[in-house]
Amino acid sequence: MTFDLHTVLPLLIPKAIAWAQVQSSLIEKVGQPLNDSLLAIARSVGVMHPELIRVAEVSRLPLPEDPELQQAALESGLLGPNMVGMTFGYGIYVCHGHNTIRLLSHEFRHSFQYEQAGSIAAFLPTYLQQIVTVGYNNAPFEIDARAHERHHA
Repeated sequence: MTFDLHTVLPLLIPKAIAWAQVQSSLIEKVGQPLNDSLLAIARSVGVMHPELIRVAEVSRLPLPEDPELQQAALESGLLGPNMVGMTFGYGIYVCHGHNTIRLLSHEFRHSFQYEQAGSIAAFLPTYLQQIVTVGYNNAPFEIDARAHERHHA
């Protein structure tokens, strides 16, 4: 079943925020704090409070249990087999084998974007609207994160 993401987005945003907040809390409990080198990289991409970041390595990124939210995430390209990192505020998931400076600096920039927005609830509506409107690769927040990728510590 395919649906129009533009139409359903306003209905899905509260579910997406709730799911993201749960993921952030889970990562806060199990994720690892950044070492000195990674703290410096997070600061270099603008993060004001890198000491709050936690990184959890997982075998694959979690999918929302809600069927509509899951479908929207897969159809929009936000989640799927090629995704290896995802940020929820200060919580970051990284798939095993992809824990690179490039990916972490990209995800750290998303933490900066959350900081600028003020919260998960303030960031996600804009981010998701960007993805639905112009696509994942052309979303301004993604372009910004790619522009801040580092390739070495």
